[in-house]
Amino acid sequence: MLKSELVRRLRAQLPHLYQRDIERVIDAILEQITRGLAQGDRVELRGFGAFFVKRRKARNGRNPRTGAAVFVSAKARPFFRTGKELRQRPTGQKMTCPRSKLKVQRAARSDGPKRRSAPRGLRNSNAILHLDFEALVAQGLP
Repeated sequence: MLKSELVRRLRAQLPHLYQRDIERVIDAILEQITRGLAQGDRVELRGFGAFFVKRRKARNGRNPRTGAAVFVSAKARPFFRTGKELRQRPTGQKMTCPRSKLKVQRAARSDGPKRRSAPRGLRNSNAILHLDFEALVAQGLP
């Protein structure tokens, strides 16, 4: 889907908004995601997914044609990991947890000491950037 098609679909769903305002909101969201990634932050949209930057160290590589040693500089690349709800939606699965698993989790929590740790994947990572859409609208979009 192209950005223009997204704007048209949102315009059809929200006829009380002007097309230019919808475009500004989309541009503001994408700009905030881009800024967050440029600063090295993780941008998470709950239920949708997370944008993050993977860094690769500088290394010595080989030219595949000549076999000569080549220095490859360090790189930082943006990546996207889908959220659980987005992953399950196209297949029609519902997010359910078997009752037996819930009991086991509750029992394990009440017996042991309470420890708080970051969710898997967030340990030793950068801060999460939360987008506040109401604040964007209130400030007047760029």
